[in-house]
Amino acid sequence: MTTGAMPFRPFRRYELAACLALLLVASGCARRGGSHSLTSATPSAERAPLSASRAPVVPPAVVAGQKVYERYCQLCHAKDGTGYAADNAPSLVSQSFLESASDQFIADGIRMGRPNTAMAAYGRERGGPLTEPEIAELVAFLRTKGPKYAPLPEVAVTGDPARGAQSFEKNCQSCHGTATARGNALHLHNPQLLAAASPAFLRYAILQGRAPTPMPAFRDKLGKPEVEDLVAWLVSMKPTEPTAPVRNTQVPDNLPIVINPKGQQAKFTLRDQRFVAADDVKKELDKKRRLVLVDARPPSDWIQFRIPGAVSLPYHDKSQLERIPNDGTWVIAYCACPHHASGEVVDALRKLGYPNTAVLDEGILVWRDRGYPLEGEAATKGPKPFASSSASGKSPSAPAPVRKSAPATKASP
Repeated sequence: MTTGAMPFRPFRRYELAACLALLLVASGCARRGGSHSLTSATPSAERAPLSASRAPVVPPAVVAGQKVYERYCQLCHAKDGTGYAADNAPSLVSQSFLESASDQFIADGIRMGRPNTAMAAYGRERGGPLTEPEIAELVAFLRTKGPKYAPLPEVAVTGDPARGAQSFEKNCQSCHGTATARGNALHLHNPQLLAAASPAFLRYAILQGRAPTPMPAFRDKLGKPEVEDLVAWLVSMKPTEPTAPVRNTQVPDNLPIVINPKGQQAKFTLRDQRFVAADDVKKELDKKRRLVLVDARPPSDWIQFRIPGAVSLPYHDKSQLERIPNDGTWVIAYCACPHHASGEVVDALRKLGYPNTAVLDEGILVWRDRGYPLEGEAATKGPKPFASSSASGKSPSAPAPVRKSAPATKASP
């Protein structure tokens, strides 16, 4: 019978599935339009974690320490800390050094320096430019360059110093020099180094070396007894008395600039239009000739020993260079590198228009080793601790380029 209504028939299975899908889509649209929105399975760029777009936070002490490093240390130890931008300035970022050197050891090296080398004392207590907070910041910066410090176990020193001296002569002396003559590597006879270095630190340096410098690891080259003999010998040279304090840590700011102001102008013939020989400077001073001597080292070195009449105008502070009269008087700058810090000062003077400027070719260590006059708190104290590698009459700088002193063989303690 026909009534006009559509006849009933059951849903087929695929039709039922389609209806359910439509209901779910409608439900989802309704929810997205309400207050309970669904979270997208793929976050948008706006919802990315904040940490993904931010650079790592550098501690303020490290930032400050980098600025200290760039001003005072980079000149010799290189921008990346690998050293040898100036002669004999060792790497500060060798992995075996950083993992075995305590903060105290590093800070002590900065504060006290390595007397009678180009490494000056930078601590205020020695007349240097750095405060204790600045030294701590510098240490914090250096710590970012390698592994964390891993304290070394201290064990008894059992070796024989006499045998150690013989082993040193055989295995180490060609690089590290003797008590009276430096080599190209760190001078292991330096009393300030020996005062700060523990037996464990020395032992670790011998065993592990200082990669990537030419200082090899001796763990596979020497037996344990011979390593212990070397440690015993180094420990036997540790000074028994503390470093003498500095009597006056301030450099007077009213010292005369010109030496022999009423004398005739000095006359010099330069090597490579840049370097003047120590002998020629000594002759002009003996003749009472008018000239200016600039000590380009940190003031702590000027306090210890300097050429008489030299004014302290360090490489890291060129603000007072214009105190020097620009009237044609010869200006000779010196340092211990022997060319690096003094070269910085000469370059700055030439940019300011000073016509007669030069670097003391051999540096002040050779000046001292030749017995030429010195003044200062340590100028007459005892015998010279060692002769520089070029004090034997052969000029260390004859082949050196105009820029800075030639790189030395890379080696480290």
